[in-house]
Amino acid sequence: MKNWNLTLVFAIFIFSTTINAAIVSVTIPGTSDMWLAGMPDGSTASAGDSAPAHSPVLVSGIDLSTGLLNFENITGGVSNTTSCPPSCSIPDGSSFFNHSPGALNGISDVRAPVNALMGVFLDDSQPDSSAAPGTLNFQTLGIDFTSISPELKQVFFIGDGLTGTGDGELQEFLIPTSATRLYLGTMDGFGWFNNSGAYNVDVRTVPVPAAIWLFVSGLIGLAGFKKIKTNHQ
Repeated sequence: MKNWNLTLVFAIFIFSTTINAAIVSVTIPGTSDMWLAGMPDGSTASAGDSAPAHSPVLVSGIDLSTGLLNFENITGGVSNTTSCPPSCSIPDGSSFFNHSPGALNGISDVRAPVNALMGVFLDDSQPDSSAAPGTLNFQTLGIDFTSISPELKQVFFIGDGLTGTGDGELQEFLIPTSATRLYLGTMDGFGWFNNSGAYNVDVRTVPVPAAIWLFVSGLIGLAGFKKIKTNHQ
């Protein structure tokens, strides 16, 4: 009976992990300017871009309360010119750039490889209603990190979502506790309006292990209580 109970708990654990994980597939055009995230139509940014034509992509259908994300199966390519295809950059990008205007519309500056896949978390408020957070410098931090915890409105590097090129481990992106929206775009210095190409990415929500364990622990306690009650009948 004990072995059966342990098997049941393990099965419940696997099932709870499965039902709390979700994957959403998204396409991100090279024209997706991170500094228009969460801004209303008619807003401008980055010397020539405007919403909604050059807005980054809002990822819908995911639960940002799960704790962290993986970005998987990233394909395609973009260019900060009109040359893609055939001349496209990979998701990790190439030379390191800053956003030329710096922090803008309440969204942080960033130093990251041009044409790289990028992201930013927002809450429900319009981002320019409060000051921008500090800048993440991925030339210093590196792009092969194991995990990262960006703040709200802090633009972060995603690249190919792996710790190495092509054959690394999935990187973990911790979600800010008050985040309600995730936007994805690409990296450039200014003027996304003449960019080309697109990336395709699977965004996976991953339950925080501690939260799952608390859930399973409660089931273990419940199973134990029921067993004791049965034994005394």
